[in-house]
Amino acid sequence: MLVRLGLLLLHSSTIFSFFLNSSPTSQSRQHLERITSVGPRPVGSQENEVLTVGYLLKQIENIRLETAAGPHQLTVDVQRPTGSFSIDFLGGFTSFYDRVTNIAVRLEPKGGTQHLMLANCHFDSVANSPGASDDAVSCAVMLEVLHSLANQSSPLHHGVIFLFNGAEENILQASHGFITQHPWAKQVRAFINLEAAGVGGKEVVFQTGPENPWLVQAYVHAAKHPFASVVGQEVFQSGIIPSDTDFRIYRDFGNIPGIDLAFIENGFIYHTKYDTANRILTDSIQRAGDNILAVLKYLVMSEKLADSSEYRHGNMVFFDLLGVVVVAYPARVGTILNYMVATATFLYLAKKASLPGNGDLACATGVAVLSWFVTLLSVLIVALLVTLLGHSMFWYNHFYASICLYGAAATGKMILIHTLAKNLYYGLHFIYLVRSTKWILAGLGSVFIIMFLLVSCGLFFPYSGSPDSPRPKRVFLQHTTRTFHNLQGQVESRDSGLWINSFDYTAIQHITPHIPEINDSIRTRCREDRPFCGYPWFLPVKFLSKKNWYLPASEVSPSSPLEFSLLSREETSWGTVKMTFSAKGPSHMSLYLMPHRGANLSTWSFGDGTPQFDLSGEYFVFYSHGLNAPTWTFWFEIQVLDPDPSGPEGMISVAISSHYFFGEDQRTAQLEEILRRFPTWSFPSSWVSTYDMYRY
Repeated sequence: MLVRLGLLLLHSSTIFSFFLNSSPTSQSRQHLERITSVGPRPVGSQENEVLTVGYLLKQIENIRLETAAGPHQLTVDVQRPTGSFSIDFLGGFTSFYDRVTNIAVRLEPKGGTQHLMLANCHFDSVANSPGASDDAVSCAVMLEVLHSLANQSSPLHHGVIFLFNGAEENILQASHGFITQHPWAKQVRAFINLEAAGVGGKEVVFQTGPENPWLVQAYVHAAKHPFASVVGQEVFQSGIIPSDTDFRIYRDFGNIPGIDLAFIENGFIYHTKYDTANRILTDSIQRAGDNILAVLKYLVMSEKLADSSEYRHGNMVFFDLLGVVVVAYPARVGTILNYMVATATFLYLAKKASLPGNGDLACATGVAVLSWFVTLLSVLIVALLVTLLGHSMFWYNHFYASICLYGAAATGKMILIHTLAKNLYYGLHFIYLVRSTKWILAGLGSVFIIMFLLVSCGLFFPYSGSPDSPRPKRVFLQHTTRTFHNLQGQVESRDSGLWINSFDYTAIQHITPHIPEINDSIRTRCREDRPFCGYPWFLPVKFLSKKNWYLPASEVSPSSPLEFSLLSREETSWGTVKMTFSAKGPSHMSLYLMPHRGANLSTWSFGDGTPQFDLSGEYFVFYSHGLNAPTWTFWFEIQVLDPDPSGPEGMISVAISSHYFFGEDQRTAQLEEILRRFPTWSFPSSWVSTYDMYRY
């Protein structure tokens, strides 16, 4: 077991003197403010591909010139990779990227080195968010860590690649382009990934490995302000949270171990307009810089980095105590400890139960289990009542009110069950140390009744637009035009509207009073005969949103409309039909393939050539490109095994959606008009899209 007590002095004098003398925190904040000042940075936009890239390259060049006389050499490479891969995320889909941007900076001793450490951040953001925490602050910190390491008077033992990647929000595309295509990638032995699942606060280690405990040990020994939780790793990797980071790409496609860190506080405003530079405290930047610099210095001086594969021997259990003590031990040790505790407990209880006069033990156990069950049932009933009254999610903006309501119900019910069984006198719980519980129950009952009445009256509104503590309701709007073609290529139907998604439980019940035309009368259903229900899903997340609304609207007219065509169709000698297509459109497009009954995809031009992740009979391909990308050309082969006369005509339905996340095409007059009517406590993320479906 590894225990770290206090602030470790290892390397601390060098690190701290640099941070104090050069004021990197103020420099990092300046970098953060400059990066976010250009606004949202979606892939393909001038803000991402030109302005941010230009700023980063200028800062890196300043560092290179400043440190040219020192013991290190600094090499910069701007990579614009093209590639595709399939990933088991959000049910599974395939990704294709074309000329996305990576800025790779290699810092090493003069004369070169064979082994490299990788530090990764991403400078792109989602549409409609300045992305200060996700992930501009990490890139700002990385610039200063690079500056610090490059200024060291003594040479590093190994080298470091600082990767500023420009396409993470496009589901990890740029990191895939680097680790699978860049010539430096083969020398990378381990990595640190800097991410965010919130805005500011402490950065927590929530993923490590796989099976490289020496990396956890390095963090334990070197981090100045440790904050780690293996629980986060278990939850994150279970798939419960629909999110992922570049950690997965480096682990799965690069086969290298790493550490994943993320800011986790204020998750309410993550990926919203509130993710601004002023919300990230100076202390957060300072502690992140301290930790990352210390851990990187430790790793690049470590002999273990030279052959990290030699140290793969099981996963680790790790957690911190109040940010001062980190406990870490091999998972197999934890398994042994768990079995030992379980065995000792069982033997102790068995011995107690076998003694004369201890027959009440079984009754005590039964009462305890019954109290847990009744407590859980009571809380669920209260939650159901709150939902039926139309006041669900009040906890979102009133955490302590929810503690009072559900806490009083749970504690009171548990005490009540034990009070009713008090005549057993088995002395298992604290309530048997008091003469009477009626005043406790009366107090808890009063708190519960008062809170329930207040919640029922709608006093606790679930959202807030307060600048100091926003709790926004997230709504997604797409002004879209849909066109459906028949087997002969003729337009079968065409419509336009505002397609609205709400991903939280309250749906649109709080929006309707402000915008009456958005109501349940325009709720839309999934059309099973159309790929992805006939709507322009940006990602394959239709399973997350069971309720959608479609408000009729005027037709959209992007200045750069999608150009989509079938280039060729041929029957192969092995009995398949090969179809080749071309598509030219905005930087973000989604392709949906739905083979009809009796037909299946046999091969295609994506990934390894094998169609993967059949989502209930459909395939999803996510596409994005940077600047100056050529026309997207792809093909697939389909095999008809047993044509079904009762199904749709033809072999396959092919649909493609285009998404305009920036520039003049992102907005329409009708979209702007309805956005102005949304309440201040909401965050409507909006853009223009098109959906075109063909049958073949």
